[in-house]
Amino acid sequence: MNAAKQNDTNAPRVLVGYSPDERGDDALALAALLARTTRAPLTAVHVHPPPWPTPGPGAVDAEWVAWLRGQSDEALDRAAARLAAMGVPKRDIELRVHAHRSSGRGLIQVAGDVGAGLIVAGSAPRGRRGRVAVGSTADQLLHGSPVPVMLAPRGYAAHPPRRIARMTLAYWRRRDADGPLTAAAAIADRLGAELRLLTLLIRPPGLAARFRAPGGVLDRQLAQAEEDLRYAAGLLGGGTPVERLTAIGTDIAKTLGTVDMLHGEVLACLSGHDGPLRKVFLGESSGKILRAAPCPVLLLPRGAAAPTVAESPG
Repeated sequence: MNAAKQNDTNAPRVLVGYSPDERGDDALALAALLARTTRAPLTAVHVHPPPWPTPGPGAVDAEWVAWLRGQSDEALDRAAARLAAMGVPKRDIELRVHAHRSSGRGLIQVAGDVGAGLIVAGSAPRGRRGRVAVGSTADQLLHGSPVPVMLAPRGYAAHPPRRIARMTLAYWRRRDADGPLTAAAAIADRLGAELRLLTLLIRPPGLAARFRAPGGVLDRQLAQAEEDLRYAAGLLGGGTPVERLTAIGTDIAKTLGTVDMLHGEVLACLSGHDGPLRKVFLGESSGKILRAAPCPVLLLPRGAAAPTVAESPG
């Protein structure tokens, strides 16, 4: 067998939550792209509610259990067929059914069981096409996953890119940002993607009119942002140059809208600094970025460090 096409046993496993609907198809398309690119094993999970207990010790409704099993089997059969059509080798695919009252917490449990390095989920169905809306599943993942979470925007499966071309990391310098920064760089490297560091410099409306003097507050803010980006790029070593960009505006969504995004872009965010260590936590700024992003969004756990993996495929 050609070694270049074999599963990379050092690649972090990709776990994708699947339901037989548009949200599940979007998540599956993104997970398949990640698994193919990194030669990682992929686990597709269908989480369903636990059986309802009936009167009597340990008794459950057999008809309800049979229905749940049938629905799960149908969902995973559909997932397997779609993954095969997207070029994921059958040997790299694991299909699982998991019972849990909360789909997001169920995915976190399975991620721990299988040693997943990344959880992929889709947008809530109410979201705009091309954007991510946070539903109950994503909310649970974004407030407690111990591994990175990547969300696919609604409609992603309709026109998925052939590869991840670039990862843009929304960066603010702070005490606990160095680990997630190197973790994002390691993921970008494994994906064969360029890495860009982006700082959104948000200024209250009317501030520019108050501080127009050359070399004043606004200039100092910009100089500090650019210095922080140079510091971050320096942490990544002297390899391939890292693009640095500062976008200035009065609103996160509008400012992010001025930043060019490729077909095949992923936008990475750091968790909120008030969240628990080693867990994903959606802060106010990262939440606004997530909802405004026109591409998949990767949320990194607070205090994350780069995984020890084999070199990225050539």
